[in-house]
Amino acid sequence: MLQVNYIRDNREQVLERLAVKNFKQPELVDLIIQIDNDRRHTQSRLDSVSAEANAAAKQIGELMRAGKKNEAEAVKTKTGAWKEEIKILGEALTAIEDDLQQKLLLLPNLPHASVPKGLTPEDNEVVLENGAKPQLAADALPHWELAAKYNLIDFELGVKITGAGFPVYKNKGAKLQRALINYFIDEAEKAGYHEVSVPLMVNAASGFGTSQLPDKEGQMYFVGLDNLYLIPTAEVPITNMYRDVILKADELPVKNCGHTPCFRREAGSYGAHVRGLNRLHQFDKVEIVQIAHPDESYTILEQMSAHVQGLLQKLGLPYRVLRLCGGDMGFGSALTYDMETWSAAQQRWLEVSSVSNFETFQSNRLKLRFRNAEGKTQLAHTLNGSALALPRIVATLLENNQAEKGIKIPEVLVPYTRFEWID
Repeated sequence: MLQVNYIRDNREQVLERLAVKNFKQPELVDLIIQIDNDRRHTQSRLDSVSAEANAAAKQIGELMRAGKKNEAEAVKTKTGAWKEEIKILGEALTAIEDDLQQKLLLLPNLPHASVPKGLTPEDNEVVLENGAKPQLAADALPHWELAAKYNLIDFELGVKITGAGFPVYKNKGAKLQRALINYFIDEAEKAGYHEVSVPLMVNAASGFGTSQLPDKEGQMYFVGLDNLYLIPTAEVPITNMYRDVILKADELPVKNCGHTPCFRREAGSYGAHVRGLNRLHQFDKVEIVQIAHPDESYTILEQMSAHVQGLLQKLGLPYRVLRLCGGDMGFGSALTYDMETWSAAQQRWLEVSSVSNFETFQSNRLKLRFRNAEGKTQLAHTLNGSALALPRIVATLLENNQAEKGIKIPEVLVPYTRFEWID
């Protein structure tokens, strides 16, 4: 959530950056400033009347002690009107503050200056491309056919148990899934991240803190009886570990990683592009999360991007890095890099990771602060990234590594799978 003072002091810049995100309600900026003017005026009047009432109360006490009862009663008469005005002003202030909060929630985060303009994924900027695209035989199979051929994943069984988008991993498919999770966690720990195991359901305060609510409410599974949400990503519980926390400057950056299943309704998703593992309602992911000093967060973002790229390089997967344009960015992100791997059988790029800097957008909601060198508290920056999401990694590993003998397992995974081939 943006800070009101920043909006007031940087109105033109706010409007300019919101335009990059193709925000359709720029008039909200001036409305927020006007509501904040009303809030300030009401707060000032409330403070003034309260001060008068407090001074009168003190005066009444002094008059009573001096035996001037009649004068004290005269002052008491005035305090009745002040008390009524204080009540009215207090109620008005609460209503104004609620209105201001609701309007602020409608504003997305401001994009970083490097974010390109654009409306659709086609407008994203290709930052780099790494690795040669494999040339497969003419009879090469997509991953869903390979999964059936080698009895790795049963999509129909998942439909029977739950519904579409909930596959059942079997045999070496299940072992490959577990191997990837353990490998990604081990690599994160080598990079200085501390592993945590977190709940798979969160309350509304947690969803609000990381800006899933109210923006993405329709994409989350809701457990109505208990008013809990199944997590769409481990980012939500891991970042919320630090809600209402004041850190010391020398504790930054805080680095955590965790593996969780993730649950996404993906309403409206259909067609060939979501076939097999391309888009699921439940999938596993290893998430990396950092809480950083504002002066260091963009350096850390590049380090997180490099960490994800290193995983893809070690797996032998060709990939590219995209800087998302304003129209394709998330509501709370200031800058996002997407990593995509090349699916040789499908002949298209598949997104496998997003790494984002949220600056103070989440921490303002979370009240996540640190005490700086001057001893004052200020908002930290939050960052997170997929390192990595498993389904499309599995898909590209199966497709790109298929051969006559079977499917070759990348060398770095063999100690985890304990087999070199799926055959």
